[in-house]
Amino acid sequence: MTIVHPIGRAWITTGGTGAQNYDEFADEAEITAIIADNPHSALAVEMPHRSPAAAGRPYAACLDDAVARLEQTKKAGGYRPQAETIVLYRISWPVSRNAGADMAAAYGLYCMVDTDQISTSAEEPGRVIRNEDVFVEKVRERVALADATNHLLSPVLLLAAGTPGARLHEALAAACDGAGAPAAVDVDQAGRTHAIWPLPPGRDADRLRELASAGDLVVADGNHRSLAAQVGGQPRFLAVITTPDSVTIQPYHRLVGPLPISPTELVNRLAAAGAEVTDLPGRPQTPPHGGAVHLYAAGRGWAVRLAAPRGADALERLDHALVESQILAGPLGLDAGDKRVTYVGGDYPAQWLCDEVDAGRADLAVLIAPVTVDDFLAVNLARRKLPRKSTWFTPKARAGLVLAELTGHTA
Repeated sequence: MTIVHPIGRAWITTGGTGAQNYDEFADEAEITAIIADNPHSALAVEMPHRSPAAAGRPYAACLDDAVARLEQTKKAGGYRPQAETIVLYRISWPVSRNAGADMAAAYGLYCMVDTDQISTSAEEPGRVIRNEDVFVEKVRERVALADATNHLLSPVLLLAAGTPGARLHEALAAACDGAGAPAAVDVDQAGRTHAIWPLPPGRDADRLRELASAGDLVVADGNHRSLAAQVGGQPRFLAVITTPDSVTIQPYHRLVGPLPISPTELVNRLAAAGAEVTDLPGRPQTPPHGGAVHLYAAGRGWAVRLAAPRGADALERLDHALVESQILAGPLGLDAGDKRVTYVGGDYPAQWLCDEVDAGRADLAVLIAPVTVDDFLAVNLARRKLPRKSTWFTPKARAGLVLAELTGHTA
């Protein structure tokens, strides 16, 4: 049984609408700047309350602006409609800065996936595995946006695991290589080139859908969007299905502030609780591998090796889980969803977080080594729940390249 379907009515970008996803930013002022530069980008539709003209209005009060912006972009020719299509997707970038450098590539498939296949525990049947905590307010915003615009603008990134993923990777690479000139090309903030090719119904499309549906699919990015599909009663959600060979996981750090205790008291309490604490010279970097986290506060850095509980499994030994239980919930007394905790993805280097602390915009930086792809898949395939904001997958699927209209026709 295939759980992967064509997009019944897709809107394919003609250029200029691509954007970072709404949840890729540590500082929402960056969103406002991007919208000011490009009011036709998908970000301007997804985050209408961050537009320069919103002036602090709440999200719900700005949804009419989102609807109007999307319709204006369509009328201006920013998108063209296409029925019953899947879309080949390739992201490419040079492997070095040298002229004529070889190109690396990631591959994916835009499609619709059955919402009733989402599983969040071992007891819940389904072949789409989502096992990460979410922020309820973000889910509500995604539901409200879909209801208002009648479109899905950014996809859930699904990882096809194991042998099916390897076969899909080969098939997508071959399909993109033989597809000719792309229908649209977009270059992201890191200089990666995103190219798409709509594929009409037929034998080639059916084969790719079957390969994409051959095994379990793990939510790599888009936990809020996938839950929003469930909450909003959407029978299918927009996805890009990709492969383990197409992605890497970068660090996902934390900024904390204001602190309820001093940094010195925090470090002393961690040591008293059994952590191994070592002073670091100068500003710390991201730890080179798991097993220790780096802290920076008040101009000082520490390496902290947190002790996993006796008998801990692979999930409980993850640095992100130990940070939640032994730093945030422990001496700081903070829930992981507390507004005093800011989650900072891999596009921001360690020095940026240290700058935020030195500038007084945060009291503490917590630098955490990235989760490995193997650990990510092992935890998910065991139907265990990762701590929120544990994985920053790159390259990310771009918002605004392929839209899915939910009902009706507005062309």
